[in-house]
Amino acid sequence: MSQQPKATRASLGLVVEDGATLMLLICLAAGALTFLLYQVLALTHPYPLDYGEAPLVDQAMRLFQGQNIYAEDIDAVEVRRRIGMVFQKPNPFPKSIYENVAWGARINGFQGDMDALVEQSLRQAALWDDVKDKLQQSGLSLSGGQQQRLCIARTIAVRPDIILMDEPASALDPIATLKIEDLMRELAQNYTIIVVTHNMQQAGRVSDYTAFFMMDEDRAGYLVEYGPTKRIFTSPADERTEGYITGRFG
Repeated sequence: MSQQPKATRASLGLVVEDGATLMLLICLAAGALTFLLYQVLALTHPYPLDYGEAPLVDQAMRLFQGQNIYAEDIDAVEVRRRIGMVFQKPNPFPKSIYENVAWGARINGFQGDMDALVEQSLRQAALWDDVKDKLQQSGLSLSGGQQQRLCIARTIAVRPDIILMDEPASALDPIATLKIEDLMRELAQNYTIIVVTHNMQQAGRVSDYTAFFMMDEDRAGYLVEYGPTKRIFTSPADERTEGYITGRFG
């Protein structure tokens, strides 16, 4: 990004329960939703944290398991190990399928049975049956949907507490999209999942909770409404949410 985007101003107050799936339903200009995901959920921070000049999120009070993850005594590497990320476009490493899954666990000091970990992660990502006989082939040789599931297997191999997904199915065909959605529902049994999406139907199918964001001239994104997905889609409290869901704008 060549310049600092508009400030994301909000005291969001989003509390995500363990094992829940939260969809961040975004009505934003292109490029802004990735910024929102990174800044609000604090996977990384590309700008100096100078709150006196231009706070990107109010005082960076991003709490993970009760702790402000930008406190001086917090190990950023440990935070990022416990918060996995799946990007919009599949991005497997130029390594074998096996090494794509094993690499993260290895550099994090995993000392157990690596073969078993790779198999378990690929099974959890619903990919084992497709690749079990070609683990030494390049991850780049897989189809787009398989590559995305490989990236999910790579993420869960390090056993994160939370998985962030930035429109994980937007670049996939409908069949591959349904497989990713089925996988998200299965993963929610063991992980907390937070997903950015423009896809209202996907939010309705997959999530337990939905947060709706919009933008205006001053802010790259602000929270309009947050609650259980069923309520957001059937009886939203804010007329802007209703307008977006019913297709009056967006």
